[in-house]
Amino acid sequence: MLQQGYGKIINTASMASLIVPHPQKQLSYNTSKAGVVKLTQTLGTEWIDRGVRVNCISPGIVDTPLIHSEDLRPLVQRWLSDIPAGRLAQVTDLQAAVVYLASEASDYMTGHNLVIE
Repeated sequence: MLQQGYGKIINTASMASLIVPHPQKQLSYNTSKAGVVKLTQTLGTEWIDRGVRVNCISPGIVDTPLIHSEDLRPLVQRWLSDIPAGRLAQVTDLQAAVVYLASEASDYMTGHNLVIE
């Protein structure tokens, strides 16, 4: 991308980069996702003059097979009470944001963290 002078990088962070989810303990996850956001902001600033835009999405909790494990069932009920939409995100809820960030319509954006909740 840098050699060709144009490109789009879309990283995946998480709402956990912005909040401290409760009641589970997840220091490593939260800090790694915050690192993805800062990496996005930094590269977005440093690479824009070379034609590469770097943005990220930070979805809330996405309905995946992991969420349906027996161990997480009580946590999911707790999380749902904190989600404005009252439901887990579906993968399809993320698609339009990714398509936008990959398209020419977002050429002015770089270093942005798009929260999806």
